Amino acid sequence: MSLKFGTSGLRGLSTDLNGPAAAIYATAFAHYLLSSGQAGPGDPILLARDFRPSSPQISAICAGALTRAGLTVLDCGPVPTPALALYGLEKHAAGLMITGSHIPADRNGIKFYRPDGEIAKADEQAIGTEADRIKAQPVPIDATPGTAADHSKQATALFLARNTAILSAGALSGLKIGVYQHSSVARDLFVEVLAHYGADVVPLGRSADFIPVDTEAVPPATIDLLKGWAEEYGLDAIVSADGDGDRPLVSDETGLPLRGDLLGLITAQFTGASVAVTPVTSNSGLERQQGLSILRTRVGSPFVIEAMQEAVRGGTKGVVGFEANGGTLTATDFTLNGTVLRALPTRDSFLPALAVLSLAARSGEPLSVLAASYALPVALSDRIENFPLETSAALMAYLRAGTDNLSAFLASIGKPETISDIDGLRVTLTDRSVIHFRPSGNAPEMRCYVEAENAGQAQALLEQGLDRIRAFAQQSG
Repeated sequence: MSLKFGTSGLRGLSTDLNGPAAAIYATAFAHYLLSSGQAGPGDPILLARDFRPSSPQISAICAGALTRAGLTVLDCGPVPTPALALYGLEKHAAGLMITGSHIPADRNGIKFYRPDGEIAKADEQAIGTEADRIKAQPVPIDATPGTAADHSKQATALFLARNTAILSAGALSGLKIGVYQHSSVARDLFVEVLAHYGADVVPLGRSADFIPVDTEAVPPATIDLLKGWAEEYGLDAIVSADGDGDRPLVSDETGLPLRGDLLGLITAQFTGASVAVTPVTSNSGLERQQGLSILRTRVGSPFVIEAMQEAVRGGTKGVVGFEANGGTLTATDFTLNGTVLRALPTRDSFLPALAVLSLAARSGEPLSVLAASYALPVALSDRIENFPLETSAALMAYLRAGTDNLSAFLASIGKPETISDIDGLRVTLTDRSVIHFRPSGNAPEMRCYVEAENAGQAQALLEQGLDRIRAFAQQSG
């Protein structure tokens, strides 16, 4: 079975999850909530899903399992993950989001939420242990689909109210913004929110088929689409999100996507945050920004949330988090436009998109000019898909075995100066460029991140890094 917990929830092949496995993990989560006192018999539990072909059936199986476990299931329908999380905080109810996020349609997963927010690594371990216990029982688990009360309108309305109070009326007037709708559950809400603020909104590329969009490594074909639309419609920006709407994609007036960590930085400044927590894969130039303390973590929202919570416990005010994919979290309340924006410590695509667009509207400058003004090193990333997990493990073991191995692996690229192994292996070369190798935590993929002084050097370094990964795979195969 391919299922395992990664950087954000349970992931695996949809064929493995769509059946008894969905019932096992839903039941395990229910048992964990009940045994830990985080829920009582009959308490509500939320359920939502993305637009993957397998998601409705997996959701129905989970609904049946949760009901049989003694909880009352409220179906929030196809809504963004941050909308589910916000509604859960409002109802003080746990929740499950059926989604594979940005990965291909043949895969799916479950994100779990406690009544007080996204689960931590310790929760994952407890759920996994209980799932193993259920699997070991002699009687197979009942995977009969169930039904639930429809709460999609309530969940959507609460999230819409949040996002239509962040900016002042007409804040985006004068901007012509495309919304790449593809198959994201955020597609219609983005149109509604942007139009609410006075933007001239152009819906683009709506699809009945599921299209995976990775906002951290936008493929060239998608960038070509964005560039074509930007020119055809004379757009100031294009907004989109991944499948479950928690990772933003914002392109400038040329159709070129802005880096997710830049979106996070702009959002931190927009909220007036004093501390920003972000993984080691985010741009190294963040530390040079004035007025904002940066705390680094491993990749994955549980690690970001843990560090944010630690900062709050230490008395820090104004704490946000963001990932290189642009997903932005808030650990403290912020007052924006005279309204208190409730802390939402889970990835959100709407707040960063609105922060960046409002900056463009206020300044009157094109997004490309605003992005360049931050003078961050040029950072790029990409991944090799369908990369066997055992090959990833072998590569990382080889690189960590000694400096001679690492130097030999990078001989055609540059000479290592400093090394960090917080998550994967991040190497600063003697010319101050950076190359970072990291296996994906969610899928059989090997990722490469680079930073360099200019775009040409960054692209060349990325291609060299990917070529070295492929060469190792061929040699070891």
